[in-house]
Amino acid sequence: MCYINGINVSLAEFIRYKQHEKALKEVLLTDRPAHKGFDYGDWPIIKPSADGKDWDIVSMEWGFLPSYLKNVDAVHKFRHGYKDESGKFHPPLTTLNAMGEEFIKPGKMFRDAGLHRRCLVLSSQFYEHRHVFPLNKRTGLPLKTALKYPYRITIPTKPVFMMAGIYQPWTDKETGETKETFAILTTKANSLMAQVHNTKMRMPVIFTDAYADEWTDPDLSEQRILELASFQFPSTLMQAHTVQKSFLGELDPTIEHSYQSLPELDAN
Repeated sequence: MCYINGINVSLAEFIRYKQHEKALKEVLLTDRPAHKGFDYGDWPIIKPSADGKDWDIVSMEWGFLPSYLKNVDAVHKFRHGYKDESGKFHPPLTTLNAMGEEFIKPGKMFRDAGLHRRCLVLSSQFYEHRHVFPLNKRTGLPLKTALKYPYRITIPTKPVFMMAGIYQPWTDKETGETKETFAILTTKANSLMAQVHNTKMRMPVIFTDAYADEWTDPDLSEQRILELASFQFPSTLMQAHTVQKSFLGELDPTIEHSYQSLPELDAN
């Protein structure tokens, strides 16, 4: 889940949000209201500065890459799957997200990053699909195939909010090129998101300002990391509205669109 993220904020709004001026990368000033994770593009990330006393705003590639991948061909196979010499297909691994409840368990790909490379992912909104099973007009029973309705989820009081992330530097062993890659942490859905993302019942880990500050503390215990990575942002502070099914191709994907056959969400 959380494979489509968005940000739209002016420089002035961001400075007010952060309460101090910073040198911002051009990528942050670009209006990108809907960015699909499977495009594996760059995204503005906040990570602790080298001295640990401040935050740096950098651009990272969405899609965590483990360091053992040797080159771009290995990355392509990792992300898109491949057939081996016998014709057997090896499915891709999706590392846009990581499960907050288990990402630092021993043996997990994300463990070292979770312990040592925690970051914050900037967002203004994200998108999820709600699955609704219409009733068969003849039998009155739900059909086997669901209709999918896209929702835009925002926090009205925060023009920019912060999601929990982890990052991993990756180096192409053939060219020496290095880039930083990241994943967004997810947790169990709150009462609003359980209705919207009603198949997997997940949501991104969205932080309050205090928790965002704490997340980048290098001295957190494993127990506290897991506690923060399971935090559910209150549903009462979030809003969700439907958008066009073709929203990714729209000039403005954030515009609300109503569907007559769609049941309303229950009030939080």
